[in-house]
Amino acid sequence: MKLNDGQRLVMIGDSITDCERKFPYGEGLFQGVGKGYVALSDAMLQAAYPERTIRVTNMGIGGNTVRDLKMRWASDVLALKPDWLSVMIGINDVWRHFDQPAIRESHVELEEYERTLDELAESALPGLQGLIVMSPFYLEPHAGDPMRKKMDQFGQAAKRVAQRHGARFVDTQAVFEPFLRHHHATLLASDRVHPSLAGHMALARAFLNAIEFDWSRMGEGNSMPATEERPYRG
Repeated sequence: MKLNDGQRLVMIGDSITDCERKFPYGEGLFQGVGKGYVALSDAMLQAAYPERTIRVTNMGIGGNTVRDLKMRWASDVLALKPDWLSVMIGINDVWRHFDQPAIRESHVELEEYERTLDELAESALPGLQGLIVMSPFYLEPHAGDPMRKKMDQFGQAAKRVAQRHGARFVDTQAVFEPFLRHHHATLLASDRVHPSLAGHMALARAFLNAIEFDWSRMGEGNSMPATEERPYRG
């Protein structure tokens, strides 16, 4: 697993990352890291690697676009001096084209998205041991759907940014494809964007795979001595 003892992981993004995290810093007790994939990733890291004392900080804010990340990048990323950084942004950048079609100043075009994400990655890299770029997603199985098609374009831009900077890339759209082959998208998210706990678990698993999480460590408890079984007496 890539994260070492005492390292800090900052995870930044929009509402999918935020997920009711604590403000101003999403960390600590009482679900400080929120209730989504960040919390699940943190829980798995603590359970499997307790000796490493990894610090996870959730800096997601609901409704954010890449423009918003740029405005708070210095305070919410660079000032925290993370060893590892995860970025998942782009859903609102695309969504505003569809839920606010007349408010054109709220639209982030593909070129601006890629250029800004590129600049943010470049500014953070000198202090990082590792960067993970997670693509935006839309829970729609038909690739020809207008919003899904545009989201895929933004996802490809995120992939290009990751490749240019030698970052690890998580294709979150691909994460949901197996589920969408068997169930309607509304089972994961009624609005096709904010996933259920099962969806967040899928995201957490993909993120943990990207940092080479050793899943065999979750099975170590099976070697503990079994306790004596007693009859149930209700």
